[in-house]
Amino acid sequence: MFGVGLQELVLLMVVAVVVFGPDKLPEFARQAGQFVRQLRKIADGARDQLREELGPDYADLELRDLDPRAFVRKQINAVLEDDEPAPPAQATPPARPTALRPGERPPYDADAT
Repeated sequence: MFGVGLQELVLLMVVAVVVFGPDKLPEFARQAGQFVRQLRKIADGARDQLREELGPDYADLELRDLDPRAFVRKQINAVLEDDEPAPPAQATPPARPTALRPGERPPYDADAT
């Protein structure tokens, strides 16, 4: 839950009781609950509107799918779950450059230019 453990949650509650007092704390909790419900309603409305505008091809669209990290993770998992093992890479030693003799012209590749 947002990376907050039990000890931190208890500490936050104690600080809230000290700062706001036990009389006003239930009112603030009620307002916070209403705020969270409104945010969830807005997010659901935005998701539904996005699905409607994109058409039936994207009916199963989740907002989490638009996260670049989730997209990359999904692609990596798809590759890792592939049944065919990747062919082993054959290591070829790099060609060692040789020094040109005096008066020798460097090699020319017409396709490279």
